[in-house]
Amino acid sequence: MEALLAEPFDVVIIGSGPGGYVAAIRAGQLGLKTAIVERDKRLGGTCLHRGCIPTKALLWTAELYSHVLTAAEVGIDVKNPAINWAQAQKHKDKVVTKGANGIDYLMKKNKVTVVKGQGRLIGKGKVEVSGEAGKQVLETKNIILATGSVPKSLPGVKVDHKQVLNSDSVLLIEKIPSSILVLGAGAVGCEFASIFNHMGAQTTLVEYFPHLLPLEDEDASKELEKQFRRRKIEFVLNANVEKCELGGKGAQVTMKVANEPRVLEAEVVLSAVGRAPVTEDIGLETTNIKTERGGFIKTDEMMRTTEPNVYAIGDIVPTAMLAHLASAEGIVAVEHIAGKQPSPINYDRVPSATYSYPEVASVGLTEKQARERGYEVKTGIFPFSAITKASISEETFGMIKIVAEKKYDEVLGVHLVGPHATELLAEACVALRLESTTEDIARTIHAHPTLSEIMHEGAELTSGHPIHI
Repeated sequence: MEALLAEPFDVVIIGSGPGGYVAAIRAGQLGLKTAIVERDKRLGGTCLHRGCIPTKALLWTAELYSHVLTAAEVGIDVKNPAINWAQAQKHKDKVVTKGANGIDYLMKKNKVTVVKGQGRLIGKGKVEVSGEAGKQVLETKNIILATGSVPKSLPGVKVDHKQVLNSDSVLLIEKIPSSILVLGAGAVGCEFASIFNHMGAQTTLVEYFPHLLPLEDEDASKELEKQFRRRKIEFVLNANVEKCELGGKGAQVTMKVANEPRVLEAEVVLSAVGRAPVTEDIGLETTNIKTERGGFIKTDEMMRTTEPNVYAIGDIVPTAMLAHLASAEGIVAVEHIAGKQPSPINYDRVPSATYSYPEVASVGLTEKQARERGYEVKTGIFPFSAITKASISEETFGMIKIVAEKKYDEVLGVHLVGPHATELLAEACVALRLESTTEDIARTIHAHPTLSEIMHEGAELTSGHPIHI
């Protein structure tokens, strides 16, 4: 027997990740009667519970430990430091719980009805929710699909969550392995490689493409490779993984590198080869929505699907799988529902952040993309080794690369590798939003001594009048 919730909603959102819950907040702010449906025990989605937040908590522990090991060099004597993995996990869980409690509070503050259970479309303006209390139907004028994604694996790699892990199960690992083989050198793979390398595990990355972080500017990827070599993180590029079997030290991976067979083994293997959208069993067959290859849902610039009054955001649409982008897409969808006229997202200006050590961050076009689009390009690469604040913290590695249009000097892309790169990127995001030139940035006075001077120095160099190099 299905129960029908009282009066119709203006919008029902299926999924409470950073796309869904941010959309719910904005809907509440705009006075829309809103419900959010979530099948997990807590709100927050993959980002909070199995992705962005727990991984960054462990990265902080790992990075802090690495700094402690070298603390004597800056005058701090620390004897016999050691990783307490159980305590690191407690810290991670504490951060996640605080985040989940915060989202609960924001739902109440913005008068959003939270409905727990599996949500699916069952017809025009109807969402069925199956939960512990049975089934209930929500009637609504508009629906936003924000169901997120799950880890995927290669055909010959079976994840057993013991010897062969994915990005979900690796967060629950009970001890630091002696060795780990990471399949995939995108953001997730490079971040976990940093964690376990800092904590003493012999770490190897395996990547199909010619560079680590293959979506980044090639100079940024090469710089990361240089720093990973310095840290003794091994990596195999141009590798085609064929199968993974239990054996040897724990698990063995067979691959071809330049058409030559190769076998690597480690105590555990981490599959970090991407994610797949969750678009099955959410009732798409009751609509006119069609999925593309891989299960993604196509939308227009207002995030509308091909079904009237049904929107889709986040990992289930064919845009970058980034939490901050999902939030931005959610706001566009809700503001359109509310009758506003939101600006479409400029996907060229979506920032990317990888929390490896060193960090990698970028916004805008790579040099290759800019040239492919017909721009006459000028670039400048400035090293962190020339930034005094980086010397103070003993982090004189990495660089900034600015890609600019030659005739009008407009900044087209900024690429950072180095200490706190993900924080430093914000200035570049604003610069691209305002269509700034390198001269604009160069003439902006930056405080000294700060790491942010890398932006100023990079702009001076790209403009043709470098100061400290």
